[in-house]
Amino acid sequence: MGVTCDTEGHVTALDLSGESISGGFDDSSVIFSLQHLQELNLASNNFNSIIPSGFNKLDKLTYLNLSYAGFVGQIPIEISQLTRLVTLDISCLSYLTGQELKLENPNLQKLVQNLTSIRQLYLDGVSIKVPGHEWCSAFLLLRDLQELSMSHCNLSGPLDPSLATLKNLSVIVLDQNNLSSPVPDTFSHLKNLTILSLVYCGLHGTFPQGIFSIGSLSVIDISFNYNLQGVFPDFPRNGSLQILRVSNTSFSGAFPNSIGNMRNLFELDFSYCQFNGTLPNSLSNLTELSYLDLSFNNFTGQMPSLGLDNLVSIGLGYNSINGSIPSSLFTLTRLQRILLSHNQFGQLDEFTNVSSSKLATLDLSSNRLSGSFPTFILQLEALSILQLSSNKFNGSMHLDNILVLRNLTTLDLSYNNLSVKVNVTNVGSSSFPSISNLILASCNLKTFPGFLRNQSRLTSLDLSDNHIQGTVPNWIWKLQILESLNISHNLLTHLEGPFQNLSSHLLYLDLHQNKLQGPIPFFSRNMLYFDLSSNNFSSIIPRDFGNYLSFTFFLSLSNNTLSGSIPDSLCNAFYLKVLDLSNNNISGTIPSCLMTVSENLGVLNLKNNNLSSPIPNTVKVSCGLWTLNLRGNQLDGPIPKSLAYCSKLEVLDLGSNQITGGFPCFLKEIPTLRVLVLRNNKFQGSPKCLKVNMTWEMLQIVDIAFNNFSGELPREYFTTWKRNIKGNKEEAGLKFIEKQILDFGLYYRDSITVISKGYKMELVKILTIFTSIDFSSNHFDGPIPEELMDWKELHVLNLSNNALSGKIPSSIGNMSQLESLDLSQNSLSGEIPVQLASLSFLSYLNLSFNHLMGKIPTSTQLQSFPASSFEGNDGLYGPPLTKNPDHKEQEVLPQQECGRLACTIDWNFISVELGLIFGHGVIFGPLLIWKQWRLWYWQLVHKILCQIFPQVYLEYVTWRGQTYEALRWRH
Repeated sequence: MGVTCDTEGHVTALDLSGESISGGFDDSSVIFSLQHLQELNLASNNFNSIIPSGFNKLDKLTYLNLSYAGFVGQIPIEISQLTRLVTLDISCLSYLTGQELKLENPNLQKLVQNLTSIRQLYLDGVSIKVPGHEWCSAFLLLRDLQELSMSHCNLSGPLDPSLATLKNLSVIVLDQNNLSSPVPDTFSHLKNLTILSLVYCGLHGTFPQGIFSIGSLSVIDISFNYNLQGVFPDFPRNGSLQILRVSNTSFSGAFPNSIGNMRNLFELDFSYCQFNGTLPNSLSNLTELSYLDLSFNNFTGQMPSLGLDNLVSIGLGYNSINGSIPSSLFTLTRLQRILLSHNQFGQLDEFTNVSSSKLATLDLSSNRLSGSFPTFILQLEALSILQLSSNKFNGSMHLDNILVLRNLTTLDLSYNNLSVKVNVTNVGSSSFPSISNLILASCNLKTFPGFLRNQSRLTSLDLSDNHIQGTVPNWIWKLQILESLNISHNLLTHLEGPFQNLSSHLLYLDLHQNKLQGPIPFFSRNMLYFDLSSNNFSSIIPRDFGNYLSFTFFLSLSNNTLSGSIPDSLCNAFYLKVLDLSNNNISGTIPSCLMTVSENLGVLNLKNNNLSSPIPNTVKVSCGLWTLNLRGNQLDGPIPKSLAYCSKLEVLDLGSNQITGGFPCFLKEIPTLRVLVLRNNKFQGSPKCLKVNMTWEMLQIVDIAFNNFSGELPREYFTTWKRNIKGNKEEAGLKFIEKQILDFGLYYRDSITVISKGYKMELVKILTIFTSIDFSSNHFDGPIPEELMDWKELHVLNLSNNALSGKIPSSIGNMSQLESLDLSQNSLSGEIPVQLASLSFLSYLNLSFNHLMGKIPTSTQLQSFPASSFEGNDGLYGPPLTKNPDHKEQEVLPQQECGRLACTIDWNFISVELGLIFGHGVIFGPLLIWKQWRLWYWQLVHKILCQIFPQVYLEYVTWRGQTYEALRWRH
């Protein structure tokens, strides 16, 4: 609390900030009687009331700070009457507390129209909700305005170029508003600008290069504008920039070598951009640099040596940097974090004199580092996080050697060639560091490290992908604060109980891919992630099992031999996102309540069981399913029409059941559907639907084979699907159909069975660019639609075993990505189009048993397929078939029978030919292989010719480095 008075005893300044004042604050407050008050600071209190209207009584105020004081509701118009105000701060945290402080009536323009002396205006968090041209124009009369901060104000764009007419502006902070516009070029004219912060504003277009050249600028933060492009200019010498952040934007190009001119920089963040090229040596000029993050780019080459004594944190992860890790990093006395994961570093030398290092985090995971465990790490006494996973370190490593690192909390040695050993007799609970996260996956462990039973601070333990056998010891369940346990991919057979005293903190448990057997264990009710898949559990799922899943969002019991029925209690697991009971022996029906609770449920996978009866028609309007897989059961009846409520559905697999009815046209409005499998059921009728213009905007895999569909192929669908897949191909790289499960960084990836190249293929990960159509084994007739041939992105097409007629369209050459084509067992006629030979990716072809005719087009591609690909077409001939155009076998001359060692030869018949060949060989053979003989021969010919033709002579001619003999005529 601070009070300032003038010489006459009048209070001129009152500071009540941070006094934890609570309760109401209204017009009756004694503050409004202080008529000489010039400065009032009520910040950081908890008044929990509206702003009183009595502020107009304090007409001498030049400074008013009401920030973060718990005020709510409308800002009163009386504030606008304080015409002497130089600084006004009414910032709040409405976006966090939900108690909104707003500026609607009066609006922003009415509030500031009389504040012509204002220089600092802070309205962060105040809900303003006006478009860009309105809130920007409201400031045009404030010619003295220097600092403007309005982050989290619900402002909309565009950014108006007129803001640049406020020549005195030095601070612009507009973070987290939906401006959705480019940054005006006129901002480059703000020569007094020191801070420009436009974080997460939806900016796009190209950022003006001129802004970087403003001499007074010290802070630029335009991060998290994902569509904002830009490249850096040549930075001027001795620039004033101290903070430069462009992370999570579309900035690209090479790293500017002139960055070394910005010697005042202490924070540089280029992470999550599109930069490439090598890192310049000029980085070493940034002697004030404290924070450097260049991760998630495309940088290549070697890492320069950085002798930056003030560096505290460096991040270069997720690039393609190679070579060795500079030793200078480990000698920087202030450096606390080194993050170099996911690169191609191949060498980590042994360093000395690192004991003075303050390094707390060292992440070298996912590189190509080899050799034995680097022992210099044991000298890093301040180290708390050590991550060396996914490298090529080899040899044996004694875990007890790490005992010297007393501050170690996270240790990750997984996925190397290390064989980790523990000398348990020398390890005590008092001497081991307080490790909370231990990851020893794929470290060739044979047993559980017994010393862990005394680790009272262990919160995360990963021993997956080892060779641990036998029983899971019950002391694991008694670790008091253990939250995450992963012992998957081992050879474990039993779980040692009892489980009643399990730690209530266990949230994540992964036991999949072992040999565990017996009944399903009951674990903590607080479990969030529970995976027992791919084991030998063979019991019935307990009726009350779902009651133990109060907070569980992931449950997988797949690939066991569980029997019985699905208990209704699973419907009590309200937070389930993923339920996977596939590949078991579960029978009975699908509980109707399970379809009812699909509001939260994202994945329901019950494939390959013995479930029967119709699918419950109980899906609610709020359905949140993105995957429904019921393949390989005995379900019957029609597809429930309530599935149309699942507007987020991406994968629907109902194959290999006994489902009846017509084609599910009622699903056509689901815009997210990518995979539709109705294979091997009892569907019938035409698959055509009315109004197909908006049908399945994302569809990429369609399998309706082995049904009773009839009529002509629906050409309208192909037009829609190929258009949408062409657009979807613009998605980045090799993406899979997957969904993140909450915020755990865990993904559920769908799997599906397709018939490709004549074989059944299980796609464990479905690429978003993989496309397939299988309409085989139905009763389709008529021609192959031309619209289908225009689908350039299709990989697999199977129309076999139908009654299709007409010719194979010559436009089939447009399907440039096609890998598998099966048109067999139809009534196709005409010739094989030569364009088929241009499909360079085609590796499987079956045109057998049609009415095709003519010669098979000659090409390396088509002749590489076996004859069975063309058999059953009486009019076809040419390789690889053996028939000629007249359908007669080519005549073969009879051969004499051969004896055991040789055939009888008529030497009288060939003696003349052999003599002629032998004579030519004797004469001309030496001429070809012996140069001296060849010179003698032509000299002899020369003499003879000179006697016969005196005007002819022999000349030696050199051409392309070789000497030849030539006859010339004398003139």
